Amino acid sequence: MREGYEGTGPGAITPDGCAVELYTRLSVGDEPDVIEAAVPAGAHILELGCGAGRVTRPLLERGFRVTAVDESAEMLEKVAVLDGGVRTVRSPIEKLDLDEKFPVVMLASFLVHTGDEAVRRGMLRVCRNHVTEQGCVLIQREGADYHTNLPRERVDPGGYTVRIVSATPVGDGVNEVRAEYIFPDAEWTQTFRARPLDKEQFETALAEAGLKVDAYLTDDGTWVRAVPVAL
Repeated sequence: MREGYEGTGPGAITPDGCAVELYTRLSVGDEPDVIEAAVPAGAHILELGCGAGRVTRPLLERGFRVTAVDESAEMLEKVAVLDGGVRTVRSPIEKLDLDEKFPVVMLASFLVHTGDEAVRRGMLRVCRNHVTEQGCVLIQREGADYHTNLPRERVDPGGYTVRIVSATPVGDGVNEVRAEYIFPDAEWTQTFRARPLDKEQFETALAEAGLKVDAYLTDDGTWVRAVPVAL
């Protein structure tokens, strides 16, 4: 387990505190709609940090090709069995080095907010290195009050409750976030480290990686389409 990361509950837990069984249960929201509206129909998507395939599955159902990347073998086992011809690659995102480029690269699940700046730079560098010059990178950001409107909870239509309990500063602008997931038959917790990034900080991080914002895709600015800057 990485320092500052922890997970509890039934089943296997990945090094960043994600419970595999939990991630097979989580509902998909409007992410597939946002993605579909932002990229060409049927595009080949490099999905970085696919987890158990929560978003992968609906993308395949909508006719997209997906190369799904995750560092967890247990997570990838859940993805490999999906219908639609998904290809899986086991690798930490920041160390990925495929000898190909994709018209769409996706970094969702707030991964751009990782508390480790070196890892974030590596992730964005991987995005830039694997996108075609005419392609795009889709990035999911935290909401503006993600670290401040606490504690908060929501009841998902899938019948479970998600609570973001706390975001405790641990130094260097990083918070240790604790989340709880309560199902009728099981409970999980996840603790992880995240770095708030305002719009200026986010765009600066993109620029350092050779990317720039093409469009903010949602009114709250949580989904962004970036494009490569000519080298």
